[in-house]
Amino acid sequence: MSSQSAPAGDSQPAIAPFATSSFKHQAYAALKNAIVAMDVYRGREDIRLDERKLAQDFGISRTPVREALAQLESEGFVRSVPRRGIYVVRKTKREVIELITAWAALESMAARLITQTATGDEIAGLRKMFASFVDGKILAHLDEYSEANIEFHQSIVRMSHNNVLIEMAGNLFTHMRMIRRKTIVEKDRAERSIRDHMHIIEALEARDTKRAEQLVRDHALGLAEHVERFADYLD
Repeated sequence: MSSQSAPAGDSQPAIAPFATSSFKHQAYAALKNAIVAMDVYRGREDIRLDERKLAQDFGISRTPVREALAQLESEGFVRSVPRRGIYVVRKTKREVIELITAWAALESMAARLITQTATGDEIAGLRKMFASFVDGKILAHLDEYSEANIEFHQSIVRMSHNNVLIEMAGNLFTHMRMIRRKTIVEKDRAERSIRDHMHIIEALEARDTKRAEQLVRDHALGLAEHVERFADYLD
């Protein structure tokens, strides 16, 4: 991210004031949610966060905002540029591909564990997520499908019932959901996604450990390949 670019005037996160006294964790949670909700990859301009304005918008002092920004910087969501300010991080193509590759490893292990320990009702819940998108209805409801797609992948990890794996995947997926929201509308990603998901669910239902693990890994690495080939806006 260049430190020379002017801040985008209309790219500030949507902020609402706190109703009660604020602490660092409240400012942190609100800022993180606001950043994740932004279309970070819409353009190439830097998105600068104004610490003073954020404090005013929240209705709090600058200290908890500064502490929250420091925590977000340690997690890779913002970057401090000396004498310039705090900017929302926009990952490079290589960084995004590395994130997806790490996710592929975690999610495929989660799929393995699901075939061994998840209940039939849990797996059936995955199928219900996509009931309204079959028979070519995806394109008419891309926003809804994008959210269902994100929930599907988060559910796969949660259903592993492995707390360490879930914790490791949490922050990683928060980064990934921003790029997933962008890529799902590109090329034929939505149609391919629903087909892949249905095959994954079938393998989980059959308790076919090897196939479920492979399908989940291939699905994630397919996203990495798409980013490599088409996501020039990340460079």
